[in-house]
Amino acid sequence: MAGTSSFELKTVVFDARDHRGLARFYAELTGGEERYADDEWVTVFTGDGWRLGFQAAPDHVAPEWPGQARPQQMHLDFQVADLAAATTGAERLGARRIGGGDTWNVMADPAGHPFCLCAGEHAEPIRTYGVSIDCSDGGPLAVFYAELLGYTVKYQQDGMAWIGTATPAPMGEMLFQAVEGYNPPQWPDPAHPQQLHLDITVSDIEAAERRALELGATRLPGDGENWRVYADPAGHPFCLLWMV
Repeated sequence: MAGTSSFELKTVVFDARDHRGLARFYAELTGGEERYADDEWVTVFTGDGWRLGFQAAPDHVAPEWPGQARPQQMHLDFQVADLAAATTGAERLGARRIGGGDTWNVMADPAGHPFCLCAGEHAEPIRTYGVSIDCSDGGPLAVFYAELLGYTVKYQQDGMAWIGTATPAPMGEMLFQAVEGYNPPQWPDPAHPQQLHLDITVSDIEAAERRALELGATRLPGDGENWRVYADPAGHPFCLLWMV
């Protein structure tokens, strides 16, 4: 239909001083494969179909979870068949345990980004469950991304929300969690870093931009031959990309 555009979550992108080293860590953690490596960017395809990007950020300031002075902004959740073994394996690769509970451990990767290992009896041996996004209220942000990506809101209560595709699919789960005193990124200011961001592909950038702004996004400075930068309603940067 003229004037419309499809949106697809393509990549979860990490900032890091050593982007090559961080890409190797996640490739080994997930049983994935590195591709498209250069001095600025590495792509990792996880063993279960997620696409992770790692971009060189020489001025990257690592998060200090759980405080909001240097917030994580986003993190990945993994389900694992054996929590103790998965934690030991992640530590062997260079992660460190920074929190957790009876059925999950909060880890920090070598660049300082938190991620969660959660016990899941059907994970063999590890499954990328979803990307979690911090905000002041998960409900409205979940609605924004559900409308943008065509996902379904599956849960919403007490500041927490979960959206996903109608049928299970890689890159098909997103969670939103309310954080007290939430401190949003102020991209491109390195003192208030984005930490992670989402790359979303579109078929028609002009129609896509109109739709994103209509839903509550804000255009940010920064663009290239086939990408533009935006902020979601909670301030997280994301990119819209298209074929040229």
